[in-house]
Amino acid sequence: MLRGDTVALRARLESDVAVLDAELHDDVATRSRADSRPWRPVTPGTAASSFAVAPPGDDAARFSVVSLDHGELAGSALLWQIDAHNRSAHLGISLRPTFRGRGFGIDTVRVLCTYGFAVLGLHRLQLETLADNAAMVHTALSAGFTREGTLSRAAWVDGEFLDEAIFGLLADAWRT
Repeated sequence: MLRGDTVALRARLESDVAVLDAELHDDVATRSRADSRPWRPVTPGTAASSFAVAPPGDDAARFSVVSLDHGELAGSALLWQIDAHNRSAHLGISLRPTFRGRGFGIDTVRVLCTYGFAVLGLHRLQLETLADNAAMVHTALSAGFTREGTLSRAAWVDGEFLDEAIFGLLADAWRT
């Protein structure tokens, strides 16, 4: 288990999947803004769930986020598109509604950075978010990421194209 100040990242448990599907996947409006893939209904407990328990792989590391206060499931975190040759990866988080706005996001991103840089030996981490996602923009900047640019009208969300903001963090900057 990887520990931060307020959260821990641990392996996904079967008991996490139904909660994450119900509160994160089935919230169509939020999920559509958080995932570049179109929302589709998923039968609970199937391998089609993006939160399904899966064996570890070289290209992704999936975690459940738990609160250190009560051990309660707070959300999901992952490093994806891990590229061992270029030593880079993308990161993403999704918190249950009752855990948003309480600093869990910043701590989750910081713990993911520790995993990516200190454990995997990566050189660069990147995150993408909708440019109007003030909470994730704040989280990225607070965790030390630099805004590297905007992809104009790059995301199709609820019938319109929205801008995406790109953030990056290098291992050297993270260490300082």
